[in-house]
Amino acid sequence: MNVRVRRVYDPPEPDDGTRVLVDRLWPRGLKKDAAHVDEWPKELTPSTELRRWYHAGEGSYEEFAGRYEAELAAPEAAGALDRLRELAGQGPVTLLTASKDTGRGHAAVLVRLLGGS
Repeated sequence: MNVRVRRVYDPPEPDDGTRVLVDRLWPRGLKKDAAHVDEWPKELTPSTELRRWYHAGEGSYEEFAGRYEAELAAPEAAGALDRLRELAGQGPVTLLTASKDTGRGHAAVLVRLLGGS
């Protein structure tokens, strides 16, 4: 499957395919029409508690990823993850995040679960 992560602040590229915002909050300073977001499944985002715990530096990325995967097993999140799998089966999917470190956040966990690049 062709799934990748990009920063939502970067301009869209022709090979982005379906652009999916995977952050719970809308990115600061970005107008909705400028983001070119096709879907925004908030059910896929980490819980507020998990996000705060991780950003406070209380645990490792590996522990965060494990906790996040457990949250993704909840029915609503699992359904949203299935929807992403469906989209990825139809063509390229770009997961968008405001995070500066796209390789060590929840979007990277999603890419791994979806078998992306």
